[in-house]
Amino acid sequence: MAETTGRVVGAFTASHSPGITAWPERADPAKRESVESAFAEARSRIDALAPDAIVAVSVEHFTNFHLGNLPAFAVATSDAYLGPVTKEMGEFLNVEQRHYPGHSRLGRHLYEFALESEFDPALVEGGLEFDENFCVPFKHLDPESKYPLVPIIVNGVNPPWPTVRRCHDFGRMIRRGVEAQTEVQRVVVVGTGGLSHWVGLPESGRVNTEFDRDFIGRFESGDERRLLSYTAEEIDAAGNGAHEIRTWLVAAGAVQVPFDVLAYEPVPEWLTGTAVAAART
Repeated sequence: MAETTGRVVGAFTASHSPGITAWPERADPAKRESVESAFAEARSRIDALAPDAIVAVSVEHFTNFHLGNLPAFAVATSDAYLGPVTKEMGEFLNVEQRHYPGHSRLGRHLYEFALESEFDPALVEGGLEFDENFCVPFKHLDPESKYPLVPIIVNGVNPPWPTVRRCHDFGRMIRRGVEAQTEVQRVVVVGTGGLSHWVGLPESGRVNTEFDRDFIGRFESGDERRLLSYTAEEIDAAGNGAHEIRTWLVAAGAVQVPFDVLAYEPVPEWLTGTAVAAART
């Protein structure tokens, strides 16, 4: 009897602003309720999908990498990941420091499959430490850390960035890689980051709702031509932090179906256009 190959059974995306967990009370109560309800709905859907592993895609905030070594993509292959990186950061984020389980074998497979697919991601074998990139959303999406992770990093913090199309193609590659193995049957992809925000700049606290709503419209439409037509300059108009939408494009590439945005709230108090979305099933 032939072994059953794996498949990507769902995909989700979410913002990872530190304010979501660190100072939720600063937001307008209705906006906070909207975002937290969307996270709860996404968590319920993930549990219903019963994944064997989650491929978690986010950006790096110079916790592990730096300007002298900032890969376009990186795949981690450890059995566990420390997050937040320090107890002090955990207290700041209001997230208990822990070791998140990793799925090292799936990570290694995806890294090798990427090389065979003409991608050249960095390999992170010695452990990848988490900051708000994974700790904030997964406090809501998997508070008990039930699901082993394969963390993938996309450069969304400093130019030159991988193109939006390249990120989408990387997601397609993830899907093919999952389908090219038999050990892990059910995989969910989670992309975290964005939407509009400025990091370390005088504009910090602004939210570009025009950009956010346009991106959400493209993201929900399933029209790849429109979704992948962004230039770096167009994204810049929504802040240097808006380049994190690349993680959403990786998730979209992994499923190639439209998404439903479960919540979008411009929350200046959290410094971010805050959203949660789920791929249509």
